[in-house]
Amino acid sequence: MSQGTKDIITISLDAMGGDNAPASEVAGAVETVRSNQGVNIILVGDSGKIEAELSKHSYDNSRIRIHHASQVVEMHESAADALRKKPDSSIASGLKLHKSGEADAFISPGNTGAVMAASLFILGRIANVSRPTIGSRFPTERGITMVFDVGANVDCKPLNLLQFGIMGSVYANSIYGIDNPKVGLLSVGEEKTKGDALTVETYELLEKSNLNFVGNVEGRDILKGSTHIVVCDGFVGNVVLKFAESVLGILKTKFSDYAERGFLSKVKVGMAYGTLKDIMKDFDYQEYGGVPLLGVNGISIIGHGRSTPRAIMNMALKAEQMARVKINEKIASQIKDIKDFVPKTEK
Repeated sequence: MSQGTKDIITISLDAMGGDNAPASEVAGAVETVRSNQGVNIILVGDSGKIEAELSKHSYDNSRIRIHHASQVVEMHESAADALRKKPDSSIASGLKLHKSGEADAFISPGNTGAVMAASLFILGRIANVSRPTIGSRFPTERGITMVFDVGANVDCKPLNLLQFGIMGSVYANSIYGIDNPKVGLLSVGEEKTKGDALTVETYELLEKSNLNFVGNVEGRDILKGSTHIVVCDGFVGNVVLKFAESVLGILKTKFSDYAERGFLSKVKVGMAYGTLKDIMKDFDYQEYGGVPLLGVNGISIIGHGRSTPRAIMNMALKAEQMARVKINEKIASQIKDIKDFVPKTEK
């Protein structure tokens, strides 16, 4: 799907997928168009419920419109069931608007598996991409690190991880302006012979590629920011992601426990509150909005089920940015250049 340059980027938003739907989605859409003149929103879902929420806000009705969808994919539903039994879901309908060109991107805080499956089924893959990937941004001691894959692909081949590195590098360069991003392969040691068969074989491919491959990295290197991109299979990546998401919760608990020790402890925590809030902001999913599904022939961003209006707005702004830099054209160009050195058994 070509992403041409436009003055206005239109985003279809699954308004029914999040835990607080459609209130958070509607509020996020209103804030998006209020703060950014370059984005219009199509709210996809139950028109009656969406209209009721919109009536609570003041907004430019020429920039937000509703597309009715009669079905909702619940968080507990399997992706296969959602695709088969709910063709008029807010997820499927929003993606079809993107596929037809009526929208330039799609965002959803709904069922992750359903969004991934529907995106692949409706949008298709970019030419030569073996498997799409989702990546997550991690705060580090220096800049950012993104891990690909964090759950889209539990079982992977070396070619998949190589392509994750390529797509992740394009994303880091296009969205964060990082020139020649450093790519590391997550393993249990720095030596090229360390790791399981997948890791050892992937090392060989990455070493031959045009990526700025710096070798194996270990789990501790992610938050150190040793590389901009870390590649691994989705099983490992999802474990890393879920562990990292728990860090903010335990920090809050520890500070709360410390404050309960007495008056002086409360004072100390209170004095440090502003600094602590700024530090914790780096761990807050709301600031990043959502994770991009790279490799599909379109723009699909998946948000947290608990997405607040701020998170929804940041998802929309990220989608706009991806559309404006024509990220899929860049990915397609980079992916096609790896054919010559990939073993035929991997193709």
